Amino acid sequence: MQNDKELFDMIKDTYPQHPRNEFISSTENNLRQKARSMNKKLMLKKVSTISSGFLLFSFAISWFFFFNGKEEITGIFNSVENQSYLVMEEKDPLVYIYHTHNLESFMPELGVSNSDEAISDSKNVTLVGKELSKKLNENNISTIHDETDINGILLERNLSFFDSYTVSREKLQATLTEYKNIKMIFDIHRGSEKRTDTTKNIDGKDYARMLFVVSKTSDNYEENNKFAHKLHEKLEKLYPGLSRGVIEKGVNPKNTYNQDLHNDSVLLEIGGVENSFEEISRTTDAFAEIIKEIIQDKKS
Repeated sequence: MQNDKELFDMIKDTYPQHPRNEFISSTENNLRQKARSMNKKLMLKKVSTISSGFLLFSFAISWFFFFNGKEEITGIFNSVENQSYLVMEEKDPLVYIYHTHNLESFMPELGVSNSDEAISDSKNVTLVGKELSKKLNENNISTIHDETDINGILLERNLSFFDSYTVSREKLQATLTEYKNIKMIFDIHRGSEKRTDTTKNIDGKDYARMLFVVSKTSDNYEENNKFAHKLHEKLEKLYPGLSRGVIEKGVNPKNTYNQDLHNDSVLLEIGGVENSFEEISRTTDAFAEIIKEIIQDKKS
């Protein structure tokens, strides 16, 4: 039986290894024609690619200059820039909350029945501001909540209760000097009226009602009053009856309530001596919603 080498040698001997000149010439011509054909196809492919790129570039340029492409691209960059601006802006405090009468408290939380006893070093109106600040921050509204113990400073300096606004003004002025982007200022108090006047039932739940106080003697009276009415109207639209309205005070005795330091500054009374923190918390939820809406209106 033949092995592989013997078979391979037999094949080599069977077929001639020296082709005829005609075969060589014919094969050479066929190969040259095939090469020219391949070159033409490659050239055509290159030309097609270059032409497509040129046409696409021309279309983009035309769209950019003649079909508002420039505006759209500018709009995209502006959008990105604005988003960055908003992110940067949100880092700055927009709302300042403080409490000139920081010991004001609520009878149900203290377990007392005499309204004169509704004062506390710990369970007081400062917790209301803290709750509102927390809800604003949760809504990406950067807020400063000043928990300064104004009453403690009065005692330290041997000042009277009537000097409260002079003391709270110091921190407010320093804050406005440091943070130029503060948009709203709220001095939160609690009212002294009876529960029937300070409570509103909405959808089966009791809310502590709000009262907006504007100083008639503030240099910013017109702006303060306009701001207070805007808050009242927004609240009335979403939560009818929750606001007790806007009142004017500060003539006798004269008191600006520090509202002369900022256009959008107002004194708030949230609830009364007979309201609970639970009722007040529902109100701060609603009020945080109003503040967010007004800030969004300012940006748009």
